[in-house]
Amino acid sequence: METALTELDFTPDANMSRYLQNIRRYPLLSQEEEYELAVQYKQTQNKELAYKLITSHLRLVTKVVAKYKGYGLPMSEMIAEGNIGLIYAVNKFEPDKGFRFSTYALWWIKAAVQKYILNSWSLVKLGTTAAQKKLFFNLRKIKNNLNLTDDRELSCDVLQEIADSLDVSVQEVTDMNTRLKAHDGSLNVMIDGQSGDGGAEWIDFIYDSKPNQEEQLVYRETMSRRRQLFHQAITVLNPREKDILYKRRMSEETITLDDLSRTYNISKERVRQIELNSIRKISKAIEQMQ
Repeated sequence: METALTELDFTPDANMSRYLQNIRRYPLLSQEEEYELAVQYKQTQNKELAYKLITSHLRLVTKVVAKYKGYGLPMSEMIAEGNIGLIYAVNKFEPDKGFRFSTYALWWIKAAVQKYILNSWSLVKLGTTAAQKKLFFNLRKIKNNLNLTDDRELSCDVLQEIADSLDVSVQEVTDMNTRLKAHDGSLNVMIDGQSGDGGAEWIDFIYDSKPNQEEQLVYRETMSRRRQLFHQAITVLNPREKDILYKRRMSEETITLDDLSRTYNISKERVRQIELNSIRKISKAIEQMQ
């Protein structure tokens, strides 16, 4: 449907009144017109037919979104999500089942808007079950009906009444009420009301002990350079010196002085001297290369 839908921007901008005025120019459809368009689109997948179905129901999206204004999220973004749900509804609608398209689309619109609200409300995942989603979207309404508009703790009787009405546990009501009372805090909030360039934010006090990208890059370059110097410097050793140094210092299983003394038929002290002398020769060669 990309070609047809590019004629209308389905993401309202900051000027909501202009957006609402623009969508009024699209005519509403009668039940018969809805059915005929839906049947034809089902048969032909004509994008122009889908366009007519969608644009005639953009006002339905704004009507649904208006019910969720109390969650403090941008209206334009909720409308954009609702419009996406409307587009899904057009593609999934089965006109021969006897329902009006507006009735069917209403479910998709609400589902898209509610999903956006749940995802935007907190970094902690909310509403993992159908009962919890129902609790999230009905707890505020129930509290308003009971004139509990402040943030005081709910009494045991009220908690039980809400839990019974929504078929959830009292603990779930308590946890959800706590989450609804406070959004996730921003790490960019100034501490103790400080302001200006000299103020500190909470994020300034979060310490990450892991090296940052620049430090990791410097470390990798340093280690690469050291390995390169070592491989060049080790060429100053003769085969016996290389073998002894490798088996004493670079092998996963360290070979004892006694084993090497028998291998080369020399004393253990001589093996130790060759090992230390090899290290000195490599260190001197590296100094000369730097």
